[in-house]
Parts: sequence; structure tokens; C-alpha cells
Amino acid sequence: MSKDFLTAIKERRSYYGISKECPISDARIQELIEHAVKYAPSAMNSQSARVVLLLGKQHDRLWQITMDALRKIVPSGQFASTEQKINSFAAGYGTVLFFEDQSVIESLQQQYELYKDNFPKWSQQSSAINQLIIWTALEAEGLGASLQHYNELIEEEVKKEWNLPAKWSLIAQMPFGKPTFEPQPKDFMPLEERIMIF
Repeated sequence: MSKDFLTAIKERRSYYGISKECPISDARIQELIEHAVKYAPSAMNSQSARVVLLLGKQHDRLWQITMDALRKIVPSGQFASTEQKINSFAAGYGTVLFFEDQSVIESLQQQYELYKDNFPKWSQQSSAINQLIIWTALEAEGLGASLQHYNELIEEEVKKEWNLPAKWSLIAQMPFGKPTFEPQPKDFMPLEERIMIF
């Protein structure tokens, strides 16, 4: 990594201006994702996270699916801004899709009846950890990304297009690419209002 961990955490932002350029190899992107998925913690080591990496025409196809789905529900007179937004994601180099395997969660619910209501929550937490690790790792390598949630609109078509298991539940989409402009400065609440130390 070209940045230390805390610097990468600090500089990780939502980049909406991204290009199809990439400063690292596809093999390196794969390595980052594999490392995150392997070592991210999960409840009872359930390892329920599933990740799909889309590059090139596969990445383009995802955002065409999303565009088509939105065209069906957004009024035509208001579609220009939606189209611009989706095109900004499609302009990137690739997309990481985050899923949670519901069969793993259901199995844990059966094994540990006392905690059955918690496993879906813990699954979401595990997914969030995976998202942060991958997002930060991409940032450390000079890539910009954002996190999107078109889940219900595109999930069935995505599973069909890439022949994914029915029990995989789509959580988020992370388009990434070389940043074309920096995001606006971010405001922060005072830390003394957010952290208590005793």
C-alpha cells in the first residue's frame, strides 16, 4: 500500500468523479478483495460475506442494468439527473458488489435459537466491515470509490446476469476508478460530543 492505514482512513471519501484509468493491476485489485474477505471478522466466524468484482464490460453491464431499472420508475422529465449520476458510476474502472449469504445466516439461526434475531444484524455489521476494508484499500492504492444501494431495483437481474446463488442478498455496490476531482471538504462534529472517556 502506498499510504499507511490511518492516512487511508482519513482520505477515504465518496468519489463521484472517477475514470476508467487504474493505477494498479487487476491482479492487485483481486488481491486486495481476497485479503479483505478472508480476514474481515464475522459473528461466530460465519464468513457470510460474498463479493463479486466486475471489470470492463461486466462493470458497464451492471450500470446499464441499473439505468434500465431506474428508467422504469423515474419520470422521464426528471430522468436527466438520474442518468448523469448513473453515468458517473459507469465512467469508473470497475464495481465491487457486496452480498451476504442468507443460507449461512439461516443455518446459524437454527443452530443458535437464542440469538436468531441477532444474526441478520451481525451479518450487516460484517458486510460493513468488508466494505470499509475494501474501500480503504482502494483509497490506499490511489483509487476513488463510493458506496451505492440500488439493491431492490437490480438484485434479481444481477443474480440472473451473473448466475449467482438465489440465497445471496445484495447489500451494496461500490464503483471505483481513478479520481477525476476531489470531493468537497467535510465538516466534522466536535469529538467531545461523540466520544466519552472514563
